[in-house]
Amino acid sequence: MSHQLHQEPYCTEEFLQMEASKNNMSDLESGILTIIKVFNKYSRHESSLKKHDLRALINYEMSHFIIKIKEKDTLDELFADLDQNGDLEIDFKEFIGLVAMVTSACNELFIPKQP
Repeated sequence: MSHQLHQEPYCTEEFLQMEASKNNMSDLESGILTIIKVFNKYSRHESSLKKHDLRALINYEMSHFIIKIKEKDTLDELFADLDQNGDLEIDFKEFIGLVAMVTSACNELFIPKQP
């Protein structure tokens, strides 16, 4: 199955203002903006991700932190864990749960080990 992403530019006034001031943003603010942009890219500017959207997002945007999802069972299990309200879609808040889990797990790699 070919997964095509909707490449329509962001057009809200708030977003355009944020993009224009990106050079003045902190690293964390830029990171937050990037998370929002990636979610919108894969959800095609809708309010949620379907299973195939989530698979593509993980495989193309998180492959250094999460092993690429190839098995349907793996995707089904992850999707069920993230889909807190059971609507068979991953909304932004549910997606942030994934981002938080991956970020927390990766942080463990950067904590100096005690001798």
